Amino acid sequence: MKNLGPWWIRLPLLFFIIFGLTEFFVDSGDKPAFLDQPIVALFLGFIILLLVGIELILASIENVMFQTLSEEAKERYLASKQQGIEWAWGKRMYEKLLGSKPIEAEGEIILDHNYDGIRELDNKLPPWWVYMFYATIIFGVVYLVRFHVFHDYDQDTEYLTEMTLAEAEIAEYKKNAKDLVDVNTVEVLTDASDIAAGKTIFETNCVACHMADGGGGIGPNLTDQNWILGGDIKSVFNTISEGGRDGKGMIAWKQSLKPVEMAQVASYVLNFQGTTPANPKAPEGDIIVNPHMDVDGASAVDSVMIEVEVDTLEFIKTIDEEGTVIE
Repeated sequence: MKNLGPWWIRLPLLFFIIFGLTEFFVDSGDKPAFLDQPIVALFLGFIILLLVGIELILASIENVMFQTLSEEAKERYLASKQQGIEWAWGKRMYEKLLGSKPIEAEGEIILDHNYDGIRELDNKLPPWWVYMFYATIIFGVVYLVRFHVFHDYDQDTEYLTEMTLAEAEIAEYKKNAKDLVDVNTVEVLTDASDIAAGKTIFETNCVACHMADGGGGIGPNLTDQNWILGGDIKSVFNTISEGGRDGKGMIAWKQSLKPVEMAQVASYVLNFQGTTPANPKAPEGDIIVNPHMDVDGASAVDSVMIEVEVDTLEFIKTIDEEGTVIE
């Protein structure tokens, strides 16, 4: 029987070939097929048992056939089993690339030089070294023609291209890695999943002070347009992260919540704007119009004073919300 290698190499090799083919042909998305579909795991388990069974059967058949041999044949068989698989082609290529003469043939290349019994051999350069030298010459010619004759891209162009690609990859990474958000990069989240997550965080941690409808209790009312520390997304995120006013504001949540969770609850808090709570607390802080609020559903404001600086050297106009100059 031909020696095809030890079982502990043959069996895993066959299994991983079948495993790879299974992963290739079974569509399981980003997950491995054996994790996404239990039937695949069951199939691979069956394959392992089948391969082990085949190996045991082959070993049994080999043993039975071995017992039928004569003593001389047994010795020859055992001797052949001890011989490893010789890679004849690889061995020939190695000897050809090395290009050295065997010790027995060194007499053919010995020179007449003799220094105190030390003789010199006329060895040629190893073929592998010669081939690499020729390859560098070809590379140099191609490089010269490409960049100095036809003026392909230069180092500045390559640098700008690499930087542009790197910036795009960083932007894509930050877009998908929500935990990298901070007070400078936070934006209002509008996905339903983010708003739902923010609602869960709010109901778990914030209702004791702000009530479930945002009407306020110990904490301020979140449904009006008055804000103590700012009502834009960055200000709300910063208040949640760093806490409120010293001594009487809420605690800092940055040790308890992840950045993405603070962004989610901040976006949810902004949705309270313009709603009507059951028992609203009196307004606190300054009126700040939330740019993300639907103004149609917001309570009316008596007047909004807007200072428009036209030219600091001439005059300053103050107009009301209807555009009438009042100062």
